[in-house]
Amino acid sequence: MVGVALVLLYFGLALLAAVIIMQPDRFVVTRDALITAPPERVFNLIAELRNWEDWSPWVELDPKARRSYFGPPGGPGAGFEWSGNSKVGAGRLTVAASRPNEAIDIKLDFLRPLKASNDVSFRLAPEGAGTRVSWAMVGRNTLVSKALNLVRSRDKTIGGQFEQGLANLNRLASVAPAA
Repeated sequence: MVGVALVLLYFGLALLAAVIIMQPDRFVVTRDALITAPPERVFNLIAELRNWEDWSPWVELDPKARRSYFGPPGGPGAGFEWSGNSKVGAGRLTVAASRPNEAIDIKLDFLRPLKASNDVSFRLAPEGAGTRVSWAMVGRNTLVSKALNLVRSRDKTIGGQFEQGLANLNRLASVAPAA
């Protein structure tokens, strides 16, 4: 009886390992929203990294997180590092490319709780009297993240934060121009 139980246990673990390994090697999380402001106002709120303190959903998760900025205020080379509680962890964000009022590409490196390197992009397109903003994150699924995705997908984990950030951005952009 014990032998059968061990065989079933090994079979179950092998099956679980196979399911984990077969998970996609890359993930993509995308959200978009119509922001009731012109592209130049929205672009400035995203491209000027210090403005993130006014709309980023992660600031709300740890308002006391330490942030330090480097490089120019916006555009390629602009960036910031942060270190906070377990909800925001620690990492570094650097603008890789920027096209005024159209696109911003960012390299996002997490240091904790898990090390990861992801690509983040914002795409802006005029739509009616507003701006359609698409926010995306693309990254590599490690073995650990593949296993965690079985419990809660990256899309469900991060997607809600993107939605909150876009809602915050809309509130801020529709009230007053960025500084």
